[in-house]
Amino acid sequence: MSDASTLGTVLRERRERTRPEQVGVVGHGRRRTGGLRREELAELAGVSTDHLKRMEQGRRHPSPGVLNALARALRVSRAEYEHLCTLAGYAPVEGRVPRRLSDGARRLVDRIASTPVCVLDATWTVVGWNRAWEALACGVPSLHPREGNIPWRVFVGQGGQVMRSPGDDARFQRLLVAELHAASTRYPADEDLASLTADLQRASAEFAELWTCTPTAGQHDSRMLLRHEDLGQIALDCDTVHIPDGDLRAVVFTADPGSADATSLTEFLLDARSAHSSQ
Repeated sequence: MSDASTLGTVLRERRERTRPEQVGVVGHGRRRTGGLRREELAELAGVSTDHLKRMEQGRRHPSPGVLNALARALRVSRAEYEHLCTLAGYAPVEGRVPRRLSDGARRLVDRIASTPVCVLDATWTVVGWNRAWEALACGVPSLHPREGNIPWRVFVGQGGQVMRSPGDDARFQRLLVAELHAASTRYPADEDLASLTADLQRASAEFAELWTCTPTAGQHDSRMLLRHEDLGQIALDCDTVHIPDGDLRAVVFTADPGSADATSLTEFLLDARSAHSSQ
């Protein structure tokens, strides 16, 4: 049996005790309290502010996926997460990373045909992509067991198509390490995840140093240059959106509207779609 009223109170109190900097939120404006604002937690968890408000008031019962997303956003301990699950009437998620596309994620990938999109699991390993992403050759996984993992490419890979400024590169590295730390807390029984983080520590001194420091994740967007065989070098924004169902994240590549890069990208993807449809 669930206790929506108590669950809502616990969620609200936990939000109000969580300082923005603890979860990578940059504060704006004066605050009446030191805790997270409701809209900030809602954005982190990928739910609407109204939905979260109703949950905190005990008028809306969260699904297992939403509860897991809130727990991740608040960086709760395993014991706290299990307590939330008990209040909600759910069994805690087993300690293994979900590695398949949810139905919602599949629909998202299929519907966004004109923009390169891929989907990552909690370890930041590619588990799905659309044709635009494949056409852009953004790194469809090969047979190498680590090739589809973004942290492995960033810390161990021998360069590649993507370049970032030193500042963006450092922020992205901290984000990846923080995400793997959080995933290790959520999925303590996942042997593949434990093997990945151990291999990264052995293969990369930079990763090992950051892993020891336990960095806090910042924003999930970055600016980068993509080297492409046909397009040359184009500037792209890389935005990451959490998908609570299945603990996934969608990565979207876009160019500044009206820019030469945006025109080149659009024309290239149109040509690629035409070539595919004529086959």
